[in-house]
Amino acid sequence: MAKYNPRQRYAIEQKNKQRLLELNPDLDNESGIYFLTRTDENGISFFYIGQAKRLLTRLAQHLVGYQHIDRSLVKRGLYDENDNPYGWKVGFLHYPESKLDEMERYWILEYTKQGYQARYNKTAGGQDAGKEKINDYKPAKGYYDGLAQGRKNLARELKSIIDKHLLVMLKPDKAANKTSQKMLDKFWDLLNTDESEVNDK
Repeated sequence: MAKYNPRQRYAIEQKNKQRLLELNPDLDNESGIYFLTRTDENGISFFYIGQAKRLLTRLAQHLVGYQHIDRSLVKRGLYDENDNPYGWKVGFLHYPESKLDEMERYWILEYTKQGYQARYNKTAGGQDAGKEKINDYKPAKGYYDGLAQGRKNLARELKSIIDKHLLVMLKPDKAANKTSQKMLDKFWDLLNTDESEVNDK
């Protein structure tokens, strides 16, 4: 999320809460389980189920977050019968905080049994020791991933330029030099490094 000062963050949160209340006026900041559901153009239904100590605040956070479901909310938008029939609908049920883990697991299983696609929930629910993985995690991109991708992009670009326009060879006075030959080999290895080798470095 971009850096905002406290006043900006508050204004964005209030705007998102208002959008959610327009979709579901019964939303509040009590504890419970929330249900995000949508049916796409092909009739396939998806869900995301989460728990929150403050439902409205947690849902507003999803509208500016970077989780898989957050990005889908931004891309697909919220449901509107006329303007966005394939958007996300928002529902909820109140539960005391002590029941959130149990009920999150229960509803994830129930929606899966009903034929909804569990693409967005990565675990079977709960924040306790019973948390069980149900979908593959996509590892977060970090600093070193960015470096590896940059090396790959640069190698691809240089290789393309050399293949089309340049001739790379040792200087005549270095042709018999073993160190120079190793450097030339290293140069070509860098240009020909495939994605898996880049990511291993």
